Amino acid sequence: MGERLRAERQPDPRRADPRTSASAEPGGSLARRQLREAKKHGPRTGSGHTVAPDSAAADGSVSGPGPGGGSAGRVGTVLAAGAVLWRPGGPRRDGSGERKPRIALIHRPKYDDWSLPKGKLRAGETPWQAALREVEEETGLVCRLLAPLPAQYYLAQGRPKEVRYWAAVPVRGEFRPNREVDRMKWLKPAKARAKLTHARDRELIDALLAQLGWPAG
Repeated sequence: MGERLRAERQPDPRRADPRTSASAEPGGSLARRQLREAKKHGPRTGSGHTVAPDSAAADGSVSGPGPGGGSAGRVGTVLAAGAVLWRPGGPRRDGSGERKPRIALIHRPKYDDWSLPKGKLRAGETPWQAALREVEEETGLVCRLLAPLPAQYYLAQGRPKEVRYWAAVPVRGEFRPNREVDRMKWLKPAKARAKLTHARDRELIDALLAQLGWPAG
């Protein structure tokens, strides 16, 4: 906590193309590109879904594509978005290569859980915009969204919910405890998986590691 990231000019997210695709093969072009982005924007300390340009109604619900990408969505589906925020682990002391990345987890006192930054879409907001906003609101960090990660579909308080995720790297900012999040930790992947409260979030850690060319866990 209390870490500062150097200021960088953040690209306009409205000009970014969240549908950009690249090879997710371990060690392939996608992993290399994401590592370059992380090294560029963050300090060394420490199978996705295509994104449709839909937006939320005032209550965060939408009628849109379902899990299969077709028109199976129903009115009343709650839309949310978030990110798996990571940074390079830094070089090994013996010079044998890079350590595994560190992943940011947040603790929400309202639910007493450890999770990944995410939240509901606001009226007229796209998932891409919501993910950027939620990360900044919950962690204090402005981030750059990279490749999409698998979306999640589940019931929340009896309503269907869809959460879209991206891999992301921090650009600038500083974590400060706030009303929604009182703690944030940068953890190794194995420790992050063990600490996450919800099993479904562990699959996102594995998906990120696969993108970056690391084995799961």
